[in-house]
Amino acid sequence: MRAGPFADALAALRPADAEAARLALARQDRLTKPAGALGRLEALSAQLAAVAGTCPPPVPVRPAVAVFAGDHGVLAEGVSPWPQEVTAQMVANFLAGGAAINVLAREVGAFVVVVDVGVATPVPAGPGGHDVPAGEGLRLVKSNVRLGTGNIAVEPAMTGDEALAALDAGARLAAELVGEGADLLVTGDMGIGNTTPSAAIVAALTGRAAREVTGRGTGISDEVFELKVGVIERALLRAEAAAAAGAAAGAAAGAAAATPSGITAAGTTPLAVLAELGGLEIAALAGYVVGGAAARLPVVVDGVIALAACLVAAALAPDVVGYLVAGHRSTEPGATAALESLRIEPLLDLGLRLGEGTGACLAVPLVRGAARLLSEMASFDAAGVSTLES
Repeated sequence: MRAGPFADALAALRPADAEAARLALARQDRLTKPAGALGRLEALSAQLAAVAGTCPPPVPVRPAVAVFAGDHGVLAEGVSPWPQEVTAQMVANFLAGGAAINVLAREVGAFVVVVDVGVATPVPAGPGGHDVPAGEGLRLVKSNVRLGTGNIAVEPAMTGDEALAALDAGARLAAELVGEGADLLVTGDMGIGNTTPSAAIVAALTGRAAREVTGRGTGISDEVFELKVGVIERALLRAEAAAAAGAAAGAAAGAAAATPSGITAAGTTPLAVLAELGGLEIAALAGYVVGGAAARLPVVVDGVIALAACLVAAALAPDVVGYLVAGHRSTEPGATAALESLRIEPLLDLGLRLGEGTGACLAVPLVRGAARLLSEMASFDAAGVSTLES
């Protein structure tokens, strides 16, 4: 791995603190309630303690949402009825404060950063022909690696160097946000057609069949759904053939053949899977979650796009999983497959499939509440409340 922000984050990443988690669970048992009565919030509070390395953990007060935007060449296959220009139009909408994620971020007091890591068309100008000005609590970061990915059905999404550049963009932003005082990172995404590469990555990294992890995305018809499944199957076969050819060439040259590393369809390293099948915003999200974990911050994860990125991040750095808080369960089947592979349980299940970070943002109050309960709730002894044993 070449030097850069992502490599630095990998080097800095440490496992979450199991002893802090143990102390948190022991503390929960002494609080004024029946043991286990706060359900999932108790496990979440222990995870937050493990992430911070202290019990009780700090209560997050400065959440930051990073919305990574990129376009996808696979759109040429007809996998979505929405035109590519909508990605850039939505970037302008984010900056104007008019998208769902803006509304929910304002509700929880989160700062929103929009990152152009691979938008293919110009962002529409605002009034007077000028760049759309970022509203209060908003910022645009221009980290465009290339103008959209290749069509994964017929060619790699990107080169290995481009994948690393996008990973660096995500890790760099995480470090910058932490330096600015962010204490909770939230994942967001935007990219017309991006459920297709996400499903391809999920299939490759979990060993599931394409049909099993492919969803309706923006609400496509049965006909388009069948086309989408076929496109993903073609992409997986192409990537597998490319991996086999690369391994054979390496063996012929006397090099060691690539090790599958648990990947079934693409049959090679996680970075190669990302380059063959992924998206620039997916790569940047993987860098972002590793960067957040390296800084010992909880990272609240959104739907299938972010979860595909987390599969890549976990394949590259398994310790990252301890820092991931699944905000919700998307209706996209690939999201459930990724959650099961990562062995993390979502906090909410609201039937969402919008993306942008909306489901993750809705979970921010639960994260705060779990930390606050552990730090502010009285113990039986302090409150003078009798326990069952007394």
